[in-house]
Amino acid sequence: MRKLSIVALSLVFLLSACAPNFQKQNEVVQTKEKDKGKAIIPKYNISNKYYRTILPFVPGEARGLVVNNINTRYDLNEFEMGLMRIAQNSFDTEKYYFREGQEIKGKTIRGWLNRQYTDAQLKENKMKPADNIGLNPVNSAAPGAEPSSPIYLAHILEHDYLTKDDKGNVTLAGVTIGLALNSIYYYKLTEGGDTLEKKIPFAEMEKEGKKLAEEVVKRTRTIKSLKDVPITIALFEQNSKSAVVPGTFFTYTTVDKGSANVNDWEKVNEKYYLFPSNDAQEDHRDDSIAFLNFKQDVENYFPNFNGVIGRAYYNGDQLQDLDITIPIQFYGKTEGIGFTQYVTGLVMEHFPKYLSVSVSVTSVDGPEALIVKKADDTEPFVYIYQ
Repeated sequence: MRKLSIVALSLVFLLSACAPNFQKQNEVVQTKEKDKGKAIIPKYNISNKYYRTILPFVPGEARGLVVNNINTRYDLNEFEMGLMRIAQNSFDTEKYYFREGQEIKGKTIRGWLNRQYTDAQLKENKMKPADNIGLNPVNSAAPGAEPSSPIYLAHILEHDYLTKDDKGNVTLAGVTIGLALNSIYYYKLTEGGDTLEKKIPFAEMEKEGKKLAEEVVKRTRTIKSLKDVPITIALFEQNSKSAVVPGTFFTYTTVDKGSANVNDWEKVNEKYYLFPSNDAQEDHRDDSIAFLNFKQDVENYFPNFNGVIGRAYYNGDQLQDLDITIPIQFYGKTEGIGFTQYVTGLVMEHFPKYLSVSVSVTSVDGPEALIVKKADDTEPFVYIYQ
């Protein structure tokens, strides 16, 4: 490697002082939603993988629920970002603008995530039949017994996509809805008792998820603002609470505007693997060997660390992104710089040119260095934290 860019934290202040004022180049538009007013579309987009977001930012109606209902932070990130990737099959990032879901109210989502209740349960909880809107199946088991059915639906996430007309008016043009499904059902037989778990077979989860999707589409069509816009609805398989890689979306469908009929489903062929692991070794042997060789060379330089871990994202059978974490204890800053230089060389040596790789070097004091090699780049970006 002939050249290495090392950026210190102090450079941030220099860049912020010299950065151009993008505020003057933002576009002011008029919203035609229920709360009419001025809004801003940022002039610049950091990547065509992302949508420009309507400002001022308005939190989604489901904000807060997702943290309680999604098993891990890995699932949390993938549920949101994966849904945005799926949206790109229907909504062009150049033509549409993003807004967190505003149309399905938080109270409604809470109700939909509940179980259905029997008449006796409604009476016991002093509820009205109109309150019985849960999408998860009823639990008819006696108190203290194993539930008669699992909870399939863990969370519902809505993303809104807007377009701008020639007069600068921005209106809702489509929505995506993600349904997070449990691959493992966690439950307690008694309050304060041990948490038990039950594996939900994939075929069962998929079947129930598609039934849920059909009902969600029917219900969203009763919402005035969603009667006549296309709806893309996608199914997400949550991973276990102990997993260190996220689950994935596995199928989606788009319902034409004005329709409530769910027809063909499209397969999403994405998956995450932990490196090293038996699954990675069995399914992607060559990539696994490349990682193990990288790991071994790291160990040869500096054995005083807790392990090298990789999280690999596959689209089809092709490895797209590899995020590596190296926790290590340094005894001096120059030692950290030397180690980072060495690891950067290993990244360029061991992994193919088409692959995007990021390496985070951490210690007990926090992040120490970040190495980023984008796909097809001949030189990596290296950031040394001061």
